[in-house]
Amino acid sequence: MKKTSSRRSFLSKSALVGAMGFTGLTQTFGKGYTNAVDVNPKLSAPSDLKIKDVQVAYLRGGGRMFIKITTNQDIVGYGEGVDAVGGAYHLAKRFGMMLRDQSPLNVHRIFDQIRKGGVFGGAQAGMYIAVLSGIETALWDLAGKALNVPVYQLLGGKFRDKVRVYMDTALYQNQLPKPEDFAAAAKEAVAMGMTAVKFDLDQGNDPNKYDRYNWTAGPAEIQRMYDQMAAARQAVGPNIDICADMHGRYDFPTGQRAAKVLEPLNLMWLEEPIPAENVDAYAEITKSTSTPICAGENHYLAYGFRPLLEKGAVDIVMPDLQKAGGLGEGQRIANLANLYYVPFAPHMVASYLGAMAAAHVCASVPNFMILEWQIYYHKDVMWKEIVNFDGPEFVEKGFIKVSDKPGIGVSVNEEGLKKYAAQGIPFFE
Repeated sequence: MKKTSSRRSFLSKSALVGAMGFTGLTQTFGKGYTNAVDVNPKLSAPSDLKIKDVQVAYLRGGGRMFIKITTNQDIVGYGEGVDAVGGAYHLAKRFGMMLRDQSPLNVHRIFDQIRKGGVFGGAQAGMYIAVLSGIETALWDLAGKALNVPVYQLLGGKFRDKVRVYMDTALYQNQLPKPEDFAAAAKEAVAMGMTAVKFDLDQGNDPNKYDRYNWTAGPAEIQRMYDQMAAARQAVGPNIDICADMHGRYDFPTGQRAAKVLEPLNLMWLEEPIPAENVDAYAEITKSTSTPICAGENHYLAYGFRPLLEKGAVDIVMPDLQKAGGLGEGQRIANLANLYYVPFAPHMVASYLGAMAAAHVCASVPNFMILEWQIYYHKDVMWKEIVNFDGPEFVEKGFIKVSDKPGIGVSVNEEGLKKYAAQGIPFFE
């Protein structure tokens, strides 16, 4: 397996620091993590570790940004941002200029510095936070490698050794799938060892739509949704979790009606029946149905989840840790949700680097429910070629084993990624 970082320089300087020197650090999280670094002996190597540069690469399509943070001791950290990162190369490089010569071990301080430094530049959501998510994740990876502990230990330890995933079948509605296609996809996922499966229900080209711009679904469209999900349920029986995603593309009455119609199928959840912006409308739908309502893919930072939880607007929160603020912010969102007894089920469309990064957070919180996984990771060889990881497969029997290696435990295979890099954008420069 290709090594992407070296600790030789670091180890040569760290004779004064034994394993006991980091005991307090590995038992802390949040502010305690920063305090533990500050009180570390100043003659130790961590005090000499400085950020040199932030480098960027994009996967084909431009919807996934990879961050590489380099240091003066040849230790590197990798992170990933998704969706709201298109065209953000120069924003990432600007953040990099801010970080030069700082200690990468001060993860929370750097996060706060960048976020508060952009209060008038869009630091509440969107592209700014998605890029910051990739930076923050790379810092955790780097800190774990420097201190020789996995990220979950820096986050305060773990509740579980492996995290359950659900399979997004990628049975896209633009292909006009029939109920029997839903049944076949559900069976395929179960045959791969999965215990939970997700399907898309929004269909822009449904011949029964009033028009492509009208968010109201008529009776025939609602019936199509029910028939598709009923076929999946019948195919796998009552003991496999199934859930459905409407991608925020419908109006309030449609979301409310769909949730009610799907009640007999005992869904794990109905995801984003309406757009993210109207929390009060979400609360009304959630109160009107026994179908659990899930949202959060398009919410940012813990601030964005506060009203959802305070108003009881959703039954399950699903932040995307590659765009909602990163790993520390993901843990804050989970802990906030835990105060309301709400499960934490992160959305995830990143590479296996992002999946394992998310898995560290999922392991570190008590209210973790399940993490998203994509079937195309198994069908397109690119996803294995762009990363270095232990084991022949990503997932075993529907679970990801949380890595015990320093940092995230998965790194970027730069040669592999370069084969699939977006054209016209500098590659790790």
